[in-house]
Amino acid sequence: MDYSYLLSIAIILLLTKFLGLVSGKVRLPQVVGALLAGIVLGPVALNIISLENQPVLSALSEIGVVVLMFSAGLETDIGEMKKCGLASTIIALCGVLVPLGGGAIVAACFGVSDPNLAAGTLLQDIFVGVILTATSVSITVETLKEMGKLSTRAGNAILGAALIDDVLGIIALTIITSLADPNVNIGLTLLKILLFFVFAVLVGILLHYILNIWMKRTTYNLRRYAIVSFALCLIFAYVAEEVFGVANITGAFVAGLVISGVSKTNYIERRINTLSYMLLSPIFFASIGLKVTLPEMSATILIFSLVLLVVAVITKIIGCGLGAKLCRYTTSESIQIGIGMISRGEVALIVADKGLSLGLLSSSVFGPIVIMVMVTTIITPVLLKLAFKDKKKKELPKEQPAATTE
Repeated sequence: MDYSYLLSIAIILLLTKFLGLVSGKVRLPQVVGALLAGIVLGPVALNIISLENQPVLSALSEIGVVVLMFSAGLETDIGEMKKCGLASTIIALCGVLVPLGGGAIVAACFGVSDPNLAAGTLLQDIFVGVILTATSVSITVETLKEMGKLSTRAGNAILGAALIDDVLGIIALTIITSLADPNVNIGLTLLKILLFFVFAVLVGILLHYILNIWMKRTTYNLRRYAIVSFALCLIFAYVAEEVFGVANITGAFVAGLVISGVSKTNYIERRINTLSYMLLSPIFFASIGLKVTLPEMSATILIFSLVLLVVAVITKIIGCGLGAKLCRYTTSESIQIGIGMISRGEVALIVADKGLSLGLLSSSVFGPIVIMVMVTTIITPVLLKLAFKDKKKKELPKEQPAATTE
């Protein structure tokens, strides 16, 4: 058995922590350092760690993002989120339609579609827009947690909108792929999404009631509650992905909502944060950087990359910001919400990879998409820090929100 993954994990933990501290010193979110650590260790720079050769790292990375979203659910104020329900839907809808149109127009203007592919050029252009609709909320969640802004009005709106954005993205991806792949059933996919939310509400309310009664009965040996809660997180993540075809992070977030508000929530949250901070989160954020590659590109494709990047940033800010303004958020909150939705992360890469396999995306366009994903992932924490900056009182960056006591 190859034990090199042990050394790789040690290197990732040390470098993510070191660069995280460096990021904190220059008043940037520490997650930026973790992302840069992955880029330094990956094929772009030193190329000393490979996810392909070490599947353990990929598995831990997947668990890392699941736990991160579970933690976000634990910290969410359900009452505030209910108030943001309609607003989050409008924000997500605008945050999908504007990037969808913007990406399709840019692709059409540059003529990057491959006429030799099975899908027509129009479908290929639209698919570029579908990729831009993606939102990777994990980066935003970690940044807001670090700044203590996750439970703000804007923070709750971002969380709600990101989850709805995920569902809308699945619908858009299903529709466009069904036109290229006859094996995709639109009706069945939409029915599964609807059934997931019915499942989440009914089972979630019942479990919340049962867990609350159980946890009120004892005040000793609290570790059992953390273990059961973590298991519940993994079960919800699995059921969401495998049974209903919804992203596993959505299931994990719902599990967090189920447990938030029970009598032992604070204790469970501290234990989960410790697990995430010590092992899973550094590996997840580093893995994003490890996946980055820079293919060879012509001058035209390079210009297209820059334009695509600008459009990716602007369309999310305008789309989500406009939706927030329509829902009577302040201008500063609207900007914060728009910026919080910029990061595309691994979500866009997964969608792009799906497009390649179905002939909906030209291989020459994959390079610009990788650049767009990499840059939006890195700049989102930086822009969030500026957007949430307190002009009256400068906040020192926190090393880690997790408490160290039982």
